[in-house]
Amino acid sequence: IFRETLSKRGVRLITGLGKYFRQTDKNGSGFLSRAALKEALRVFHLEMPEGDFESLWLILDDSKSDKVDYGEFTHAIFGEMNEYRKAFVRKAYMKLDFNKTGSVPMVDVRKCYCAK
Repeated sequence: IFRETLSKRGVRLITGLGKYFRQTDKNGSGFLSRAALKEALRVFHLEMPEGDFESLWLILDDSKSDKVDYGEFTHAIFGEMNEYRKAFVRKAYMKLDFNKTGSVPMVDVRKCYCAK
């Protein structure tokens, strides 16, 4: 149900949530606490009954660490990328990793991308 609600509200909601999470993640850990997730859902008018929130939390916090990785959250919401998107990402990465090292330093990203 939660995924359906998010998909109905569109990409703006998801990007807004992402921006919100990055702003509230003061230490840059990439993790969300239970309280931070609950507050984000409230801010974006995605409140749900406590039982539903607890079910959502159990799904997202499968490692039982009492925190959720933001990447895991988005993966749980969006699921796997389709093959077309995966191929597109691979192609973009191969273009960025022109030294074929398996990693892309920020300086190489800056050579290929301008965010003006």
